[in-house]
Amino acid sequence: CVPLVARMQPASRSGLLKNAISHSVAAGTVHFEQGEVPAFQHIVLSGSAHLFGRSSEGREVLIEIVHPGDLVIPAAVVMASPYLMQARVLEPSRFLLIEADLFRSAVEDEPALAQAMIGSLAGQFRRMVRQIKNLKLRSSTQRVGCYILALSHEQKNPDRVVLPFEKNLIASELGMTRESFSRTLSALQHHGIAVQGDTIAIEDADRLAAISGLDPLIDAD
Repeated sequence: CVPLVARMQPASRSGLLKNAISHSVAAGTVHFEQGEVPAFQHIVLSGSAHLFGRSSEGREVLIEIVHPGDLVIPAAVVMASPYLMQARVLEPSRFLLIEADLFRSAVEDEPALAQAMIGSLAGQFRRMVRQIKNLKLRSSTQRVGCYILALSHEQKNPDRVVLPFEKNLIASELGMTRESFSRTLSALQHHGIAVQGDTIAIEDADRLAAISGLDPLIDAD
């Protein structure tokens, strides 16, 4: 069962999910566009959803990655307002789609779902605040260094990481150009790493952490 609805009463859960759709999508699929009004609440079952913001001039940045078990932009669904981001799938993924009207009614009527929604929204808000602090309080060198250390933790390998996406995508998430990202990687080779294509060897994690300025109030996850 999806963790978000696991604590609902069985009858309420069955009513919420009776018309839900399990939707598998291929890599490269645009799940929805920014500006669309949500017809469904999307929940990631496997894979991920990458959320992009785009300016009127066409400039695009990666804002967040939504992982299994989490809701995709629930604020837009709850408020019945247009999405502020596009959702794109960069790997084969599966989503649970629940009708937006039904989902809003269930949030109003079912305390367990409302509590789970508050938890999801709070978690997303805290991630967004950490991201803003990362972008505004750190130099490009610190941002890239912390990104490498976070990848090491995520990939469970203290000695080596593999960049999970194209460098231009990672750069946009870190608030820089691809060229700046590449220059920063090159500079960090004097501070504990060695770069070979998309693979980064961590030769001195303590030295890398020292220059990156790890902060538990930003890097807790």
